[in-house]
Amino acid sequence: MGAPTPLAPVLSRFWDDPESWTLETYRRNDGYKALDKALKMDPDAVISAVKDSGLRGRGGAGFSTGTKWSFIPQGDSGAAAKPHYLVVNADESEPGTCKDIPLMLATPHVLVEGVIIASYAIRASHAFIYVRGEVLPVLRRLQNAVAEAYANGYLGRDIGGSGYDLELVVHAGAGAYICGEETALLDSLEGRRGQPRLRPPFPAVAGLYGCPTVINNVETIASVPSIIFNGVDWFRSMGSEKSPGYTLYSLSGHVTKPGQYEAPLGITLRELLDYAGGVRAGHTLKFWTPGGSSTPLLTDEHLDVPLDYEGVGAAGSMLGTKALEIFDETTCVVRAVGRWIDFYKHESCGKCTPCREGTFWLSQIYHRLESGHGTVEDLGKLEDIADAILGKSFCALGDGAASPVASSLKFFRDEYIAHVEGGGCPFDPKLSMLAPNGAS
Repeated sequence: MGAPTPLAPVLSRFWDDPESWTLETYRRNDGYKALDKALKMDPDAVISAVKDSGLRGRGGAGFSTGTKWSFIPQGDSGAAAKPHYLVVNADESEPGTCKDIPLMLATPHVLVEGVIIASYAIRASHAFIYVRGEVLPVLRRLQNAVAEAYANGYLGRDIGGSGYDLELVVHAGAGAYICGEETALLDSLEGRRGQPRLRPPFPAVAGLYGCPTVINNVETIASVPSIIFNGVDWFRSMGSEKSPGYTLYSLSGHVTKPGQYEAPLGITLRELLDYAGGVRAGHTLKFWTPGGSSTPLLTDEHLDVPLDYEGVGAAGSMLGTKALEIFDETTCVVRAVGRWIDFYKHESCGKCTPCREGTFWLSQIYHRLESGHGTVEDLGKLEDIADAILGKSFCALGDGAASPVASSLKFFRDEYIAHVEGGGCPFDPKLSMLAPNGAS
């Protein structure tokens, strides 16, 4: 086996500075130099640079960022003549996902600079950062960073003497998981109830206020300044050919040193666990999620799967938000999946029948299995309901609920059967982080 993949601190390189969030610290670390460079380029050249870099969306889907920007119609007629908007999706709510909030808390200016560059590229004069309303410290830190940027001429009129104007608004959401879905986020931003929209039209044509809109994740936009400043070749020197660059991997759960590990795409969980001190002392890995609770589970068989979009996809899961939740042998997989299903049932907006009804019935069955009233037939029902949701719900929330059900039945059917034959959960809740449903 070769040398381990080295970590690549780019976004996180000065998170340990005593005042990493200030404009002074950010400037000391080449802050806003990428903006100076971008404003001297043609907007289309900025889009081309991001497209050539191969940067893919860090919010879950992994779509090419530069391609997404290029969908915005340009010209003087039709949709192109309407105002253009950039919206940053900072509504990080996926169970296990914890990368955007520490990024905004530690270095809000990298996001602000990324917003200005991206807005310039798509010719937008207004941008919005939609943040979870519960995370007040992040909200205040972002608002302070935006105020600093305005005071120093990075926002407002005639930025850097370039003639480019941009207004940036930090908007607090009301705490609904569904608003992480980009079109539901747009409805919420417009003051309506957050529910997914029917597509087409897609946001690039008719998004915020019916105008051409780009919606990107926090980490995606925060990665743009380093690409413009250091160049395409530098970015592509990390990661794999189809998944270039670096990203934040969030390790949580039964691991010795949980936290953010910034590394090139394609690193393996085995390598990341080496950096994180391994699974907690005296225990072994049982299962894990590559991208939060809405991605199919993987097991210890998949320790050497490259953690990039192609590698994880080939293993039957999704890289998603790189939220690596680690569970050891003390964890009941039925209880864990049941807890996730309760979350999805609670957060379903109710707009479509497969998700609204499916998550309700999945929850009922999981509670039955845990309490000792489940039957073997229930396992078939779980599979049938998950199949009725997957790919048939209005948005990806339904897919997220179905994925851990189907994958856990695939890898741990014996454990489900043990719940039926043993009259309830065979695991001692005192040994696990997961208390039984209803317990404190």
